[in-house]
Amino acid sequence: MPKAVTPRADPSKVSPQPSRHARLRRIAAFILAIVIALPTVVLLPPVSRAEAQERRTILDMFFGRPRQQQRVYEDDGDGGNIYREAPPPVRRQPKPKPQRAKARPAPVETPAPEIVAKQADAKTVLVVGDFIAGSLSDGLQTAFADSPGIVVENRSEGSSGMVRDDYFDWPNMLPVYADDVKPALIVVSFGANDRQQMKIGAVREKYRTDAWMAEYTRRVAAFAALARSRNVPLLWVGMPSFQSPAMTADMVTFNGIFRTEAEKVGGQFIDIWDGFVDEQGKFVTTGSDINGQQVRLRGADGINLTPAGKRKLAFYVEKDIRRLLGETAAPGSDIPDPSDMKDLVVTAPTSETIIKTQPISLVDPDLDGASALLDDASLPASTGRSARDLLIEKGEAPPAPFGRIDDFRLVKTALAPPAVTPEAASPAASPSLGSTDPSPSAAAAPPKTGTGPRLGAAPPWQAVPLR
Repeated sequence: MPKAVTPRADPSKVSPQPSRHARLRRIAAFILAIVIALPTVVLLPPVSRAEAQERRTILDMFFGRPRQQQRVYEDDGDGGNIYREAPPPVRRQPKPKPQRAKARPAPVETPAPEIVAKQADAKTVLVVGDFIAGSLSDGLQTAFADSPGIVVENRSEGSSGMVRDDYFDWPNMLPVYADDVKPALIVVSFGANDRQQMKIGAVREKYRTDAWMAEYTRRVAAFAALARSRNVPLLWVGMPSFQSPAMTADMVTFNGIFRTEAEKVGGQFIDIWDGFVDEQGKFVTTGSDINGQQVRLRGADGINLTPAGKRKLAFYVEKDIRRLLGETAAPGSDIPDPSDMKDLVVTAPTSETIIKTQPISLVDPDLDGASALLDDASLPASTGRSARDLLIEKGEAPPAPFGRIDDFRLVKTALAPPAVTPEAASPAASPSLGSTDPSPSAAAAPPKTGTGPRLGAAPPWQAVPLR
């Protein structure tokens, strides 16, 4: 069989085999590329670290961003890694700077009034009622601390009133207190504890019913009459406002009852309402004290009174007590001893012997030692018509005073004639320039004709005045 002939490739289409040097160059370039890329691969951080080192934008700088938890890589012993969340970094809190304590101004304390020893015959003011009466008594004791003639006796019972006679029976206790202290004046204040049901016989009546109001009015009237039976002045002090609006409204009703019943028996009702409310009539905690300073008047509960409030409460009653008790209520330090006032006593002068004189008329000129009545000289009679009459009737104006601008008179006196020499006295001599010789020869000289002024004529201010 014939052998198969293998076709030969076209030498022009067969790619030439690379030479040995070219292969070496390729290997060297590949190795060089690996060497250059190897540090970059080694220095690349893990993904989590790359995220942690991500550049912050300007918004992150201003507003911040949530902090990402970092991971900790630990070897597990088998050639693997364990990833754990790294604990958050502990932030050190800055040490607080020591602050200087601000110097607080010392509170201004009102000096307590000097306590004066009371006199043996001092008059007693008896104060009875509930806790408002007790506050009033404290204020009155402060007000009359320097008055030796006034003693304030506090017999109030804080939880008492006109309703609970089973707790404290005021109609029976008032005579006992009056016999004990022998008061010169009685001060009463009730109502703060009376907003509750009242036992009338065997029935407990609810608050503010008609029966309750009628019984309460009767008890107030009976107590006022009992106080006035001692024949001493009675001052019934009204209730102030309270923080509770309902309680404030009830106090208004009670004050109306107290005023009516106290005045019926001849007592006096003292209204203190305006001292503890604002301009709208509402309850206030702070207000003006007796000196006009803003202070706290009521306690935190809105019921009790502070020391300043007690003093203000007593201020309304103090004026009437001083008026009713007179000089005994005056401060003792201001009353001088009559024995020390000898230099201030004005004595009448000793009477002198009165000499009897004759009566004289009030219109007699001799009253003041003159010959004319009131030393009045008679006016001289008029010698002619006045300047006014001459001006109106004849149109003649009075002469102008000398030197006034309308004084047109010439000089008042003529100049003395100069001495005449023989040459000047000759008839042929001509007058010199500016001559003022009034001699006959000079006067007889004929004047020169012409329109201008004559030479040698006397000036008008030297002429003889007209007659």
